Amino acid sequence: MSRLSLFLFSLLFLSSFRGYAQTGVSVSPPRLYFESGNGNSNTQTITVTNVSAKNSLDLAVSLGDWEYDGKGENVTYPANTLPASCASWVSVKKEDNYFTLAPGEKKDIEVTITVPNALSDQLAAHTAVLYVSQMNPVDDVDHKGANIKVSIRSGIKLFHKLPAAKTKKLEIQNLVYGKTTNTINLFFENQGDVWGDGKIFTDFVNTQTGKKVSLDPIIFYSMPGNKREMDIPLPASLEKGKYTASVMIDYGDNNNLELGELSFSYE
Repeated sequence: MSRLSLFLFSLLFLSSFRGYAQTGVSVSPPRLYFESGNGNSNTQTITVTNVSAKNSLDLAVSLGDWEYDGKGENVTYPANTLPASCASWVSVKKEDNYFTLAPGEKKDIEVTITVPNALSDQLAAHTAVLYVSQMNPVDDVDHKGANIKVSIRSGIKLFHKLPAAKTKKLEIQNLVYGKTTNTINLFFENQGDVWGDGKIFTDFVNTQTGKKVSLDPIIFYSMPGNKREMDIPLPASLEKGKYTASVMIDYGDNNNLELGELSFSYE
């Protein structure tokens, strides 16, 4: 097994990417979840597919770090930059560092995480990102018909937890009505020791008429220690009046629910 050190190009956090008409690479799954203790290894597989119609792709595998910002957007960094990085624990086989795929060809790559015998931090959850980068830009055309060179990089998020990491706890810190933006501003925090993912459900009840309007659920992802702000827009069809907004964060089974309510006047 060989360690990875290459850092290249720009990132697309996608399970698949297709270029304009002729160039594309698909990498799946978009996330890998690992669990192992000190000194132990765990291996999972990703599949890389050249979906191009006529171009062979020269591809390289490399590593980096990532985290969510306060709005839940991905922010990337060089490998081993963040305190929660496990990039140095990740390896692939030597022959999978660089490879070529013919049009329509696919390749399975085994990704292994080996936890050090002794950890340098007290964190129970760590992350990294594995990149699959195209090394040979190919000719293509953009939507206006102009000739361009296309090069692609896809990122697969890697999550690792120690066996002791079992606490999922998300807590709503505040709900605020943004009168000028017609939004409900939700502030919440991941207070657990492992990632917390789920959906946010929002209902608006007119306290004068009893009419309820429900929004489509919003999918979210979070890591331990994340403090998140989310802007939930009021429905365009919402009638003027006095309301109670109920916001529920569902991040697991029935024991993992967080509920907040806010009364406001929509004028």
